[in-house]
Amino acid sequence: MALKDAKAGLRNEAGISAVLGILKQSFGERFQTGESFRAQHAHTTTYIPAQLPDGVLFAETADDVSAAVKVCAEHKVPVIGFGTGSSLEGQVNAPSGGISIDFSRMNRVLEVNAEDLDCTVEPGITREELNVYLRDTGLFFPIDPGANASIGGMASTRASGTNAVRYGTMKDNVLSVTAVTANGEEIRTARRARKSSAGYDMTRLFVGSEGTLGILTSVTLRLQGIPQKIGGGVCPFPTIKAACDAVIMTIQMGIPVARIELLDALQIKCCNAYSNLSYEETPTLFLEFHGTDETVALQSQQFAEIAAECGGGEFVWTVNAEERAKLWKARHNAYWASRALAPELAALSTDVCVPISRLADCITETQADIEAHGLLAMIVGHAGDGNFHVLVLFDDKTAEGVAGVENFVSRLNARALAMDGTCTGEHGIGQGKMSFLQEELGGTVDLMRQVKRSLDPDNIFNPGKIFHLG
Repeated sequence: MALKDAKAGLRNEAGISAVLGILKQSFGERFQTGESFRAQHAHTTTYIPAQLPDGVLFAETADDVSAAVKVCAEHKVPVIGFGTGSSLEGQVNAPSGGISIDFSRMNRVLEVNAEDLDCTVEPGITREELNVYLRDTGLFFPIDPGANASIGGMASTRASGTNAVRYGTMKDNVLSVTAVTANGEEIRTARRARKSSAGYDMTRLFVGSEGTLGILTSVTLRLQGIPQKIGGGVCPFPTIKAACDAVIMTIQMGIPVARIELLDALQIKCCNAYSNLSYEETPTLFLEFHGTDETVALQSQQFAEIAAECGGGEFVWTVNAEERAKLWKARHNAYWASRALAPELAALSTDVCVPISRLADCITETQADIEAHGLLAMIVGHAGDGNFHVLVLFDDKTAEGVAGVENFVSRLNARALAMDGTCTGEHGIGQGKMSFLQEELGGTVDLMRQVKRSLDPDNIFNPGKIFHLG
């Protein structure tokens, strides 16, 4: 995290003024310029200052998006897509002003192909809304980042989450997108076939581009069959290393775990207090297995044996849906549980990802760093794929507090990169991790800039994100 990268950009005042008038005339009450609307579309869930757009368009169709982009392109005015605003690195900020396109009204399921296990949706539908819609088909969409994010936002940030160890990330589950490009044209990146050798993989170019190459208007997704049986459980460990050793052994033995989440002792303490639980306050794994009665029981038994070999406590598991829901609700509420520990402090949530064999080293060294610098921070990780998050509570009203947390994030990212990891497993770059992207990929960032300039020569799509152009 570096506030220096969240700097304000140049504003095209004449172009913005012209666009505000045109869009108001074209869209009426669906285009708002009031400060409250603008503030709602620039909020960030971190300490990066909000940078408000000049207007908000509540798009209802792809034609609305195309029309708005054409106007903005003509006058060289920025366009920022907005799903639910749950991104963590300032992705929805408008550092050069411009227009925010809100997709909350583009939340329809356009097509479900149950036989092919896929569907096509508009970008504003949330993952929970989609799974409610799919429930009667016997299918579900497995990517679960915790927040009830929009599908378009999840695709744009290449999201993942608790199920990624079994089902992959958004890059593995998006078959195709339609997107409005810088000339206002809507393109389709691929068909529904499960594989193709037809030219460049434009789908994966847009997935993870954080809205900097175009505006998504639909997303075609892979679906999965709802498992016959789901089992979940909790297992305490004496140390982070012991828990990580159990994770590594589970993955290496090929046990098809669906979720395997690591919470450190302080995070467990926060979850106990917030969710009225009584787990032992020690490093803990939350797990879930998907399959049949027999396979879930077998996998749970296999993990229990691994846990015992690694020095863990009893693996208490259940197939009771209500008990499992309580467990995962506590996990998904980890952010708010942590905030409740010191509500007067600001919070910064950051993530890194390392090869799974280095996970224990990276977390252990990070905990030592936290202790050495007197920080108040807790760790929760998607341990099955080497990704973990640190939530730091700090005083954002003092220069010392901000400098302390920024320096910590710098050390955390340097640590991950030294272990051949990445500066972000799922939060994305946005404004907060630009300098770390350069450290991670070097000259490859220059190639990214060339792609950006080719597809968006006037830099209207979400400028000031991922990297600065020059």
